[in-house]
Amino acid sequence: MKQMVRLGLILAAYATVACVGLAFVYTGTQQVITERQRADLEQSLKDLFPQGDQFKEITGAFSSSDPQVQFKNQYLILQGDEPLGVAVRAVGSSYGGPITVLVGVTREGTISGVKILENKDTPGLGANAANPSYFVDRRSGITFYGQFKGKSVQDKFQVKEDVVAITASTITSKAVTTVVKVASQAAYAWLTSEGGNTK
Repeated sequence: MKQMVRLGLILAAYATVACVGLAFVYTGTQQVITERQRADLEQSLKDLFPQGDQFKEITGAFSSSDPQVQFKNQYLILQGDEPLGVAVRAVGSSYGGPITVLVGVTREGTISGVKILENKDTPGLGANAANPSYFVDRRSGITFYGQFKGKSVQDKFQVKEDVVAITASTITSKAVTTVVKVASQAAYAWLTSEGGNTK
């Protein structure tokens, strides 16, 4: 009986040490992951607004007009004290599940760029939405997401009209296009009201 109690205490001690060790590893790893995500986000914002030197989070400043599109984060991009535009991290429903898109909008009402941050759609088909090697215009080197850059927020955003679809992936094409349209229009509406004067 004493031997069983002794073994039980030893096992409990090992389990406690293992749990404490795992907690330290998790805490350290979580911090690294958070820092990496922050760095990736800042790089993505910089890609959309190369002249921006400040990224001010304004999450909650404006909302989506479409219940199928959710805004997760919103950022005011500044150069010095001058607002350049807004970036919106938005999520919509696509073929393989949620699709997360970062959309940049300038004060002039044009899209500064689009980045697909998360896409679970079919590899070789819908996943091409984020593929830098998949071109909707090979001669000009324009990717699916790249075709949105320079578009006006007033454009139609209709797949197979002013947006070139991904081959055999109409659902993905429409999902991304809807997210870009809703996010860009909401961002521009805010910029043209009090948002553009925020310092």
